[in-house]
Amino acid sequence: MGAGHDHGQQAMRAGEKHRGRLWAAFVLLAMFMVVEAVAAWVTGSLALLSDAGHMFTDVLGIGMALAAITAASRASRDGQRTFGLYRAEVLAALANAVLLFGVAIYVLVEAVRRFTAPPEVLAGPMFAVAVAGLVANIVAFLLLRSGSQESLNVRGAYLEVLGDLFTSVGVIVAAAVIAVTDWWYADPIIAVAVGLFILPRTYQLGRAAVRVLVQAAPPHLDVATVRDALRGVDGVADVHDLHVWTLTSGMEVASAHLVLDREADLAAVLASSRRLLHDRFAIEHATLQAEPRDADGVCDGSTW
Repeated sequence: MGAGHDHGQQAMRAGEKHRGRLWAAFVLLAMFMVVEAVAAWVTGSLALLSDAGHMFTDVLGIGMALAAITAASRASRDGQRTFGLYRAEVLAALANAVLLFGVAIYVLVEAVRRFTAPPEVLAGPMFAVAVAGLVANIVAFLLLRSGSQESLNVRGAYLEVLGDLFTSVGVIVAAAVIAVTDWWYADPIIAVAVGLFILPRTYQLGRAAVRVLVQAAPPHLDVATVRDALRGVDGVADVHDLHVWTLTSGMEVASAHLVLDREADLAAVLASSRRLLHDRFAIEHATLQAEPRDADGVCDGSTW
């Protein structure tokens, strides 16, 4: 199927190689997410609740990586699902972006309310749980570090965990300040900081998911540049009906009609075009229809 397909298979194998580490990190962080959420309710700490919400983004990121690897391995098992299950990852991302947005807004609203009358917080248990959460993040960080250099999916999860390390440190600082000074404002201040940290990432996640679902061209690819590059391939007279979209995270797809010169070698043109799309634009899979110049009037091109 060409170089793009081989590259996709390599990426899938890289993810498969680290599936066990991903599962270990997923289970560990999911358990501590629940622990933090329960502890936030018991201690009354809004900062701890916001950290639990942020840890949820870690669990989501790792879960999406596992979903993508699983979808890739099952892509060809059902003849009716011609694109496999790749879009399940995107749908999950959109649903969770909505949920995370709601959590962040709740934390911010509750923090503003607490600024007027900050309630007492059990600093000791809050500190202990925050430290345990930090340890969990460090373990997950170490589990994913090696795989982040080989797989885009693992790298995404790795960066999520790295971001949460700093959030956990913030909660620890808030607990220490409350324990030493009884300055209850430290809790809502850290909660606001974490909430504001979550919101832009949630927006980016939701925006990226919607962009994939409406089949827009990837933001890092200029369609006109792709078209001009294909027109520069030896034997190609013109290009029309060019579509570039994202199937799932890290997997770009394209289709195009290539109008060939009369003396063009069909096999050479197709091979060169696929190689160009793969090497220059990292497009994993391309469906190319070749048309002789004399057939120019047969295919008028689509209007969408």
